[in-house]
Amino acid sequence: MAVDVLAFGPHPDDIEIGMGGTIARHTAAGLTVGLCDLTAGEMGSNGTVAERLAEAERASAVLGCAWRENLGLPDRRIGKDPAHLDQAVAFIRRHQPKTVAVPYWTDRHPDHGAASALLTEAVFNSGLRRYPAAGEPWRPAWICYYFINDQAAPSFVVDVTDYYERKRQALACHSSQFQPAPESVGTRLNTPVFRQLIESRDAQFGAQAGVAWAEGFVVREPVVRAGILKPL
Repeated sequence: MAVDVLAFGPHPDDIEIGMGGTIARHTAAGLTVGLCDLTAGEMGSNGTVAERLAEAERASAVLGCAWRENLGLPDRRIGKDPAHLDQAVAFIRRHQPKTVAVPYWTDRHPDHGAASALLTEAVFNSGLRRYPAAGEPWRPAWICYYFINDQAAPSFVVDVTDYYERKRQALACHSSQFQPAPESVGTRLNTPVFRQLIESRDAQFGAQAGVAWAEGFVVREPVVRAGILKPL
């Protein structure tokens, strides 16, 4: 199924952390958004694979996405097998996105940086007619990088003020990761500090742009505008 936006995440909760509000804004505008988790997060300290996949589906429904798939790559081994690149290329060709969103290339979690490198290559290779992966060549118009743990100066921000509660609801779907339970292991994710980290970043980007909440993105090429007047 062709989509306007294809967002990739290394683990089943990463997309929501970085760009849940942006996705909700796009789907509310009638755009088609598909999500792809590279792994099932099976190396995580909490939650079974079945639980994490079910949580991801619930979060996808909250955000209004057309579908969510899991590529089934091994957690903590993203990009270690050359076949991973071919799988990602075939996936992009199959869904023909206009824009692809992937994690920013610098992050405290090694999987996030590995996913960024793999997917950057996949987007490029997808457009090469002689690249030997399944599907017809497809070149997305744009690749955007979103933040998960760390952040840098964004190329632009998306105002998600009207959709921030939807982002919170999507994150809440991942209860095995973010909600402490008697049987769970204490991690960085299931403390209030992690939610504070996400929201303080989104509030900072928002304040810099003059809105309540915003999510930041980085692109490698200049952003073209029609002129130098500030949009209203």
